[in-house]
Amino acid sequence: QVQLVESGGGLVQAGGSLRLSCAASGRTFSNYRLGWFRRAPGKEREFVAGISRSGGSTNYADSVKGRFTISRDNAKNTVYLQMNSLKPEDTAVYYCAATIMVLTTTPGLYDYWGQGTQVTVSS
Repeated sequence: QVQLVESGGGLVQAGGSLRLSCAASGRTFSNYRLGWFRRAPGKEREFVAGISRSGGSTNYADSVKGRFTISRDNAKNTVYLQMNSLKPEDTAVYYCAATIMVLTTTPGLYDYWGQGTQVTVSS
């Protein structure tokens, strides 16, 4: 089992920044590829960013590319999502997730999920 706990969400004005953190406990953190997803009201959960086990490979949704950065610190068992130039359409509950499989954008292939943290961007 892997337990994931997100933090860092909040209310920010458009153009602002937030840094989300996701702390993991349980099995060996560095064995897992990690992803950030989000779910906006009335919408499906969507992939935001993913990172490989070493942190050497990342991928992003087109909607956040150039604005968001995913990173991880395996010594601290933590994955981060730095969000810059936030837009109202980034408003959502953000979740981190872990998978033992290849780096993927498919939510169903992630084994463990956090409880989510709310990000609200005002215009």
